[in-house]
Amino acid sequence: MRPLADLRILAVEQFGAGPFGSVQLAELGADVIKIEDPHAGGDVGRSVPPYQSGDDSLFFEAFNHDKRSLALDLNADAGRAIFEGLVRVSDAVYSNLRGDGPAKLRLRYADLAHLNPRLVCVSLSGFGMTGPRRDEPAYDYILQGLAGWQSLTGAPDGPPTKSGLSLVDYSGGLVAALALLGAVHAARRDGVGCDCDTSLFDTAMSMLTYVAAWTLADDGAYVPERLPLSAHPSIVPFQNFRTADGWIVVVCAKEKFWQRLIDVLGIPEVRDDPRFAGFAARRTHRELVTARLQGVLAGNTSAAWIAALTAAGVPCGPINDVAAALAEPQTLARELVVETDHATFGHARWIASPVRIGSTPAAHRRAPQLGEHTESILREVLGYDAEHISAARADGAFGERDI
Repeated sequence: MRPLADLRILAVEQFGAGPFGSVQLAELGADVIKIEDPHAGGDVGRSVPPYQSGDDSLFFEAFNHDKRSLALDLNADAGRAIFEGLVRVSDAVYSNLRGDGPAKLRLRYADLAHLNPRLVCVSLSGFGMTGPRRDEPAYDYILQGLAGWQSLTGAPDGPPTKSGLSLVDYSGGLVAALALLGAVHAARRDGVGCDCDTSLFDTAMSMLTYVAAWTLADDGAYVPERLPLSAHPSIVPFQNFRTADGWIVVVCAKEKFWQRLIDVLGIPEVRDDPRFAGFAARRTHRELVTARLQGVLAGNTSAAWIAALTAAGVPCGPINDVAAALAEPQTLARELVVETDHATFGHARWIASPVRIGSTPAAHRRAPQLGEHTESILREVLGYDAEHISAARADGAFGERDI
């Protein structure tokens, strides 16, 4: 059995943050039943271009493989009845709505505990269920600005810049998944479930870590700043460098790495220069140190430097584009690219979950079409027969779409 094969999750989710968290649980074997609103065409991620056709998109595929789709109108009495039937036999309700959304859709523990006292209700919202922004929608870009991330990213003389990836969304999904697992563990131990109020804002703020600690010290004497070449704020060298044909990253997070670096670069004279001696001195003389190293590194290719530095035990790496990253030997050796057949696109490929438990490779399923598993879920989980399903359809449980 897969590690989470005994876990059933009702996911009222869409787009990126929520689905990214639940897909990690699905890859570990959890039965993630994706509740999709048929009136809205299901998860909005189904409509994201490029590589989009009908109810399918590769964006949706990346976040929803290994799940099952149930088309259900939660605002219809018949749809609500089915949902509550599933609540009775599930471990968690997992949603990513605005902070006021769980109350409006009655997805909180107080709304559902009478059906299943051990139920865990996880909400991943933009700002949480409390505070002045609780009713506001939020997206990754907004949170990267609000939480100070953009002020830390980009060139010193350039504009504030977001990360190239939606890291607040993805980290928020992981936080929500972690909260779900912790709460389900406690519910199985104690027999009582709870609410888990997680948010993208809380996640983004928590990831400020040491930068926040430094800023909070000494009455705000420390002011974070953007540094050239994506440099680390306190360790030098720990940054990008231009080579004769591209860019590499060199990291000397320990003094022994610095000593090895100057040997590889053939600049032993700096070993006796007090401006280069130790973390504090190199940080004080950052521009001098960087210029000295850059002058040497520009004289050879990225491949040549990486080979020499790696052989000497100096942490380093190329700055790949996405295609090169996907073709990295380590990517292939770790079997990180997963492929399945796909009715719309012929095949679909995505990156496997980094969570690995045991040695047996996981089997994967493509992302579901909208409402693809509606009837099978009702038959398998709730014991509905054809007559019962037809009656629910007539009562509007599945909206107006033919599923």
